[in-house]
Amino acid sequence: MAQLFTKDTQAIFWNNNASAIQRMLDYDYTIKRKTPSVAGIVAPTSSNKFEKFFWGPDEVMVPLYKNTAEAKAHQPQADVLLNFASLRTAYDVTMEALEIGGFKSIMITAEGIPERLARRMNQAARDKNVIVIGPATVGGIVPGAFKIANVGGTIENIVNSKLHRAGSCGLVTRSGGLFNELSNIIAINADGIAEGVAIGGDRFVGSVFIDNLLRMQDNPEVKYMILLGEVGGTEEYKVIDAVKSGRITKPIIAWCIGTIAKYYDSGVQFGHAGASANAASETAEAKNKAMADAGIYVPATFNDLPTKIAEVYGKLKADGVIKNIPEPDMNIVPKVRRKKEFICTISDDRGDEATYAGFPISSVALPSTGKGIGDVISLLWFKKQYPKWATDFIETVIKTVADHGPAVSGAHNAKVTARAGKSVVESLVTGLLTIGPRFGGAIDGAAEHFKYADDNKLSPAEFLNHMKKLGIPIPGIGHRIKSLKNPDLRVKGLMDYAKECFPATPLLDYARTVEALTTSKKENLILNVDGTIGILMVDMWRALGYSEQEINEFIASGTLNAFFIAGRTIGFIGHVLDEKRLDMPMYRHPMDDILYDVQMADEI
Repeated sequence: MAQLFTKDTQAIFWNNNASAIQRMLDYDYTIKRKTPSVAGIVAPTSSNKFEKFFWGPDEVMVPLYKNTAEAKAHQPQADVLLNFASLRTAYDVTMEALEIGGFKSIMITAEGIPERLARRMNQAARDKNVIVIGPATVGGIVPGAFKIANVGGTIENIVNSKLHRAGSCGLVTRSGGLFNELSNIIAINADGIAEGVAIGGDRFVGSVFIDNLLRMQDNPEVKYMILLGEVGGTEEYKVIDAVKSGRITKPIIAWCIGTIAKYYDSGVQFGHAGASANAASETAEAKNKAMADAGIYVPATFNDLPTKIAEVYGKLKADGVIKNIPEPDMNIVPKVRRKKEFICTISDDRGDEATYAGFPISSVALPSTGKGIGDVISLLWFKKQYPKWATDFIETVIKTVADHGPAVSGAHNAKVTARAGKSVVESLVTGLLTIGPRFGGAIDGAAEHFKYADDNKLSPAEFLNHMKKLGIPIPGIGHRIKSLKNPDLRVKGLMDYAKECFPATPLLDYARTVEALTTSKKENLILNVDGTIGILMVDMWRALGYSEQEINEFIASGTLNAFFIAGRTIGFIGHVLDEKRLDMPMYRHPMDDILYDVQMADEI
């Protein structure tokens, strides 16, 4: 991988660190990325489905997931994991991500992972060819493409440090704080960095100096490199060997901080866990000398580093290796932003023509489009383009449940209200308010209980016993009039259509085995129209590729009842208009249809 990140790179962010994520999105907006760099967030304890963040003056919704596997399944294009888990769980999160696969790089911010675990984790990543940045790091950046979390600081500091677009330098450090400082020094004395990584301060980190410098050697955007090492460890010697062998040919400017260590007793710890010399060769002074002897540009002191950068950069520019870099256009992040109170993901009325799930209304509404009400429902209810067999089934359901005569509670209420002189809307509402567990609810219940039985591989007899223990009749089973000898033609029509047009009907097939058992007890315990609709809706969604969890959410949210509501609304309006057309008077229920049992009230 010649370049660590690109402008299309997306990450899964483990832990909902809102400020760090917002900084990433502000950077994306500034450099005019087309897509947010954070594709999803793993937030195990959150009950939300998404988190809102600013995207310039507007907002975007970033989905939340319970675990890494779920996030990766929904966002397969995200090949970077930003592991902001705590010290207690960072190792487990990384190992799980390596097992899941599909990640090219993993950044670990936690500091102090036990060395035994860190070494095991880093070796597992190497075995799978995954780049690990950290532990104990702020991350890295490819300017103008992708940055991790808080690298570079505020947008103002990023622009001042020329991190908004690619420069010529490849920067590798241990220290995150000094990474930002060096970015600024490079911007002042040269043209900025092309790629930068803070490998982390722990003793055992995933990718070491040589890993990153070899990648930068192969990256044509990097013209020279800067290495900021420190006292402790021997990783700098691998770089020296690569320079001597000719594997690295680009100029390297390097300095190991901690030269003051020679004035202290041995074993002094300097900040990072790995910043402690345990041998003469691990001292900063020894490593600086060895690098200089190998032909690496080593300044006399850290304070001389800016001069050395300007010297090497000037020579490369004079030789034509480095060209002038044009400044790109940038977006300006507003200073004041206001959060939106409402969210709409199904339609947009801001353009010349309103859209349904991205489709102009004229593209689905006109007869010439060949689209029907089923297509509109699939767009506005599910934000999907359903195939014709599914949209035709939806329309069949709507037509099937549109009306069931004037005696049912909803139609009765609508008629009584209309006769009281109320409007169509007021009358319709009184009818709709009767829809619930006892009127229309069998669709929801049939889908829920039959799916539960099928999911748990219950035999028909076991299912009946299960419902008996729950103390409720089986939703979708039984009819007051219809029976095996007098079948419901609506049910037959739905079943015939499903058998002919559905790819498969596993839940219906299961429900028919249950029906065979219930009708052996009593002929009218048939699968009724509500049950058939609820069961076939589950079969439809399964055939369309929805997960079992998504289907369960549809059932729990009342989506199935929504089909009954949509259809029955047509019938209720018909009854209301019928009352208006007939100019029927105020309704009063006949007294001889009421059982009066009024006792004298007891005195307290």
